[in-house]
Parts: sequence; structure tokens; C-alpha cells
Amino acid sequence: MTMTAPGFALFDTAIGRCAIAWGESGICAVQLPEASVSATRRRMRLRYPGAAESAPPPVVQRAIDRIVTLLRGEVADLEQITLDMTLVPAFHRRVYELARTIPPGRTLSYGELASQIGSQGAARAVGQALGKNPFAIVVPCHRVLAAGGKPGGFSANGGVDTKLKMLRIEQAQRSLFDGDGQLAFDPIQAVETLRKGDPKLARLIARIGPCRLQLKTTPSIFAALAESIVYQQLHGKAAATIFARVRALFPRARGALTPAQVLRASETELRGAGLSNAKYLALRDLAERCQSGSLPTLSQIQKLDDEAIIERLTEVRGVGRWTVEMLLMFRLGRPDVLPLDDYGVRKGFSIAFGTEELPSKAELEARAQRWKPYRTVASWYLWRATDSL
Repeated sequence: MTMTAPGFALFDTAIGRCAIAWGESGICAVQLPEASVSATRRRMRLRYPGAAESAPPPVVQRAIDRIVTLLRGEVADLEQITLDMTLVPAFHRRVYELARTIPPGRTLSYGELASQIGSQGAARAVGQALGKNPFAIVVPCHRVLAAGGKPGGFSANGGVDTKLKMLRIEQAQRSLFDGDGQLAFDPIQAVETLRKGDPKLARLIARIGPCRLQLKTTPSIFAALAESIVYQQLHGKAAATIFARVRALFPRARGALTPAQVLRASETELRGAGLSNAKYLALRDLAERCQSGSLPTLSQIQKLDDEAIIERLTEVRGVGRWTVEMLLMFRLGRPDVLPLDDYGVRKGFSIAFGTEELPSKAELEARAQRWKPYRTVASWYLWRATDSL
């Protein structure tokens, strides 16, 4: 990353007006809001007297856009932002590099971070290094807590309140999409509703037992759909091997696969990892759409109904209705999804309801009127009906 002249700029975020400074070798500072905009500007001029306030160059603007996105509660990849650590002491650099690996919605303690950099017992030194962190947000010192989960100190304006606000923003992002096993509806209530609404389904529920439906972990729409594309029409073990090879193309990357990574990779590299031509084209199309912003963000997804999400996401090459229905059920935890084209659901229906033939989509949909608004849970039980086959 090379830029012609040092400079700084202020930019608006969900927590106030932040600032960013850059030099010839990368970003040299990200400043959280001071008590006023003039105070933030004054601090930047004192810290970087040789930098003029100016329009950020494109590479800095991309960094700003990612920071703004993250502070809006949406997924944003800050790992690719190049930081100029020329003047950062070696110990501080190790602390900052490890802190950058802590994903949004997660935290470490000062002691845990010290242990992970091989400096057992250096929790206080870690805290001091983070207190001097010039790269706020990009080096997420707010994700490092004191022992026992206490917030600890925070040197930015607003102190601990600012730290907790940033953690709440990221926790909201995580609870929306990370799939920690907690559904957005009460499965006990769902099962009771299904029992009362359909006696035949109630017998299957009695045989299977409690609903154990859980969400699967994923940090983004892109990551979920990319994995689905790779896994299409393949045995699980074979698909996992190919997906691991795709991930291995980016050995220095941390976290989930990102659109930027896919777009940087060549066709030869991606095809060499085991992707068919159709899957390569689908993955490329998905990455381009995510990068351009034509697919809905997490906050937008949250506001859309199921059919609207299906309509938007099936615009992606190689992504059909069934793929999005699986995302709705197992990534977003939507309670009332019925995958009419799924063989397992139709086969489970045949077993549970004692029919010689698989039901038509019309027959399945008609019976499923009794299961609203918990057709996701009913589908889960129908899948379980086939487990012994």
C-alpha cells in the first residue's frame, strides 16, 4: 500500500465522528470520537502535525467504509486494512496483531491475550499496550476485557461506556447470525402448537422427543452461501475437503472466507481446489454481488420476510430456492419455512402419515397449513422420521 502524502480525514459513524490518518506505508491511526468534532480534529493535528486534512485516497476510503459498516452492526472485514506499525514497539505489535484475530462478538481477557503471545503473567503490560493503541477499531482493543469478564479500562472519550457500546453493537451482529444454538422462537411452544394442531404429527413428535434444532455458525451471508455452493450435489466429506482447499488458498487470512479473497484468486487456483466450472462461476458471481452491495446486508436481511429473502438471494448464479430455505432455517432461525422440494421432508411425511407414495407439493402444502407458524420445526421432525432408513 503506497500513498503519495500523509493526511487525515474525519468521518461519521454510528458512535460519532471518528478520524483516520494515513502515511506512505498505510493507515497510521484511527481515532474514536472526542467530546466534540473540533476536539477530534485538534487531536489529529497535534498527533500528526505534518498531515493535512484532505479527502482520503481510495484505499483509505475503503477502510473507512468497512469501519462504518462494522459500527453499524454489520459484518465487515477489517483484516485486509494495512496498518503502518513502523513506530510501534515490538511487544505492542505482537499484542495488536493477536488482538486483530478476535472476531466481532467475541472477547479475550488481558491474561488470555498475554498467554497467547507467549508472555504468561504479562496481563498488565498487555493492558498498557492496548491503552496506547493508535488503531482503534481496526485493532479492536474494546474486545479485550479484565479478569472475570469485567470491562476494564478504556482510554477513549467516554471510557468504559464507549467500550460497552461498541461491544453491544458487535454482540447484536453476532446474535443475529452466528448461530450459537439459540433460536429466535421458543421450540417448546412450537412443539406444543404442532401437537395440538395435528394429531398424526403429534405421534411422530412423541417418538422423536424434544426438538433439538440449532442454528449453524456463520459470520455472513456470503460465507453461508459460499459454503452451500461448494457443498451442492456432493457427499459431505468430499465437499468439506474441497471447501478446505479453497480456504487453504488464503493461508494468512483469519476468519471466514470473504468476497475479496475469492475475487483475488484466479480461475486456475479455484478450479485447482476442486471446484467445477459451474461452482467457480457461481462463487465468483456471489462474491461480485456481495462486493458491489447488490445483495442485502445483515441488517437489511433482518427486516425482510422469507419470500423477499428468497427472491433477492436466488438472483445469485447457482443459488436456488432450496439453498435459501436452508439458510432461512439453519442460519437465520426463521420459524415458518417449509421446503416443499426437499426429498427428506416428503419422505418423512410418507413415513409419519403412512402414505404409500410421496406427497405432491400441493398435498404437503395443504397439510402444512395446520403447522403454521412453525413449519420449520415440523420439517425438522419429518427429517428425523427418515433417520432410521
